Amino acid sequence: MNVPADLKFAPTHEWLRPSDGCVGISDHAQAELTDIVYVDLPKVGTTLAAGQTAAVVESVKAASDIYAPAGGEVVEVNEALAANPALVNTDPYGEGWLFKLKEAAGADTLMDATEYGKQIAA
Repeated sequence: MNVPADLKFAPTHEWLRPSDGCVGISDHAQAELTDIVYVDLPKVGTTLAAGQTAAVVESVKAASDIYAPAGGEVVEVNEALAANPALVNTDPYGEGWLFKLKEAAGADTLMDATEYGKQIAA
């Protein structure tokens, strides 16, 4: 599994890039969900608390809640996912990002890549 060292991870498989507030789901999570067919993103301007439901990802298997890995205001959403939700599968750490948070509060409590790697290996 791909676990980039520059990201922080929530136990629920969301990632946060502290440098720009970008949020998505891990490679492990997208593999478990299989083919993603729809993504319901939060509205820009929404303020989220860490752990709050932020989005919903629907795959051919099930719909899954996506939780905010940290608190903050949603300042941007990935509009490309409306036309191509499969980007979450093909590039979960790049073009498949979900939304961006301003001032991601609580990011310091998230797991680093090594800790997350141990979680998904268990």
